[in-house]
Amino acid sequence: MKLILKHKLQYLLAVLMLLSCQETKTIADETDFCANIHNNESTTLSEELEDVAELMQTKTGVYVLEDGSGSMVARAWLTEYAEKTIDIQYFIFSTDNIGLIACDYLIRAADRGVKVRILVDDIMVDADIQDILTFASHKNITVKIYNPGVNLGKNIFNKIQKFTTDFRSANQRMHNKTFIVDGKIVITGGRNIADEYFDYDHEYNFRDRDILLMGKTSEKVNTSFEEFWNSGLSQDVTSLIKGEPEYEYTDDRFDNLHEYACNPENFWPQIRERIARLPMAFKEIKESGDLVWLDEVAFISDVPGKNDGTQGLGGGGVATSALVDLVKNAKSSIAIQTPYLITTELGQNLFREAVERGVEIRILTNSLASTDNTEAFSSYQTDREKLLRTGVRIFEFRPDAEERTRIMTGELQAVLEHKPIFGLHAKSMVVDERISVVGTFNLDPRSANLNTECVVILDSKKVAKGILNGMEEEFKPGNSWETTLDFNPDGEVSKYKRIKTWTRKVLPKAIL
Repeated sequence: MKLILKHKLQYLLAVLMLLSCQETKTIADETDFCANIHNNESTTLSEELEDVAELMQTKTGVYVLEDGSGSMVARAWLTEYAEKTIDIQYFIFSTDNIGLIACDYLIRAADRGVKVRILVDDIMVDADIQDILTFASHKNITVKIYNPGVNLGKNIFNKIQKFTTDFRSANQRMHNKTFIVDGKIVITGGRNIADEYFDYDHEYNFRDRDILLMGKTSEKVNTSFEEFWNSGLSQDVTSLIKGEPEYEYTDDRFDNLHEYACNPENFWPQIRERIARLPMAFKEIKESGDLVWLDEVAFISDVPGKNDGTQGLGGGGVATSALVDLVKNAKSSIAIQTPYLITTELGQNLFREAVERGVEIRILTNSLASTDNTEAFSSYQTDREKLLRTGVRIFEFRPDAEERTRIMTGELQAVLEHKPIFGLHAKSMVVDERISVVGTFNLDPRSANLNTECVVILDSKKVAKGILNGMEEEFKPGNSWETTLDFNPDGEVSKYKRIKTWTRKVLPKAIL
């Protein structure tokens, strides 16, 4: 299962291991870096939005976040200037530099009165119970766990029992990713919170995509979050902990985290530079010319639980149906980016029918050399020839893609003697060069039937052109190999990885 085996999968809550340290880390530099970046008293989010407030009543502002560092800074800016609420759903929230800085921002927002709600899925929570409770002890922070029972507070025997007695429920996870500030501005898309999703990891980075929404459509995202938050599947973390002794929390319990985040030696240089320019971040977005105002933008999210479960590991969901409808109604072209490409007979027939009515379909997915998930690739590899015979053109991402030089943070490239591997994580589609889809949905049975997913669908030639321009670059030979019936790039990896991939073919497609 990729949910368990995926590279560096850790949640935000794991960061709290830092908070239980007994000794305080000494700041090597006498200058408090935070004194220069946490200074938002001169403005508020409402003031920054004043010039577009009227537009936001009836339209939705759309801005595609292509590069990782820009997407990171957008989140930091929104957290810094939030006035009332921050509501978060994330699948991964790691404990590296990006994650630590994000946590520090969230706690500082809570300290000034912002209500922070965090909803995470249970299966990958990897933190000490007391550390989780410490985080949740902040009067303005509430943590809930989605679909508990397979991880938090459970031992290996509990987990085995869950997977053997209630297999569907154990595999049904929340994959939604939404970041909502003051109910007005939303960031959603493919990125989790970890170095590799923002082009800062030294070994492996993802090519990913997010989308920022402001105004009218944010109401739909708020509604979806509330539905998940109030679902019986989401439980307050404090209600899940049994038999833990009473713990007295001190006022300085977050000092270690603040001190770590304010020590300039603990920031990558490129992060320091981008955060130092934080006050200009939103102004640059508004003045970029790429912020597009639209009358209608659809945000489609599965409901908690995905479906009623009467079809076992099948059943689909509203996000699945929306994407199927787009393929069925395509007139001329479909361009897709998906990190995992696992198609059933139903999906293959859907693509074949589209090709037969004259639709050109191109799909970019990971190669064996770039993938972080050999289990998913193994299943794709098994059906690759069948998919090619439908008439679909398939491109596989290169681990040494030329694109990484443009997208990855320049300062990181300057300090490394090697270039990190580049893998694809974007989940996007452009139909007929005008309809764009950006979201969390992977083209695989797990996204179709088990995981809850969310997607943004919008009709705009300008937005579609911007996304498609990036896709066109990545279809080029310098960034991907075109796989055909006569050629595939599997031989670009070691014999060991090929054998490892072959051994994963025993896993059922339905859970990949």
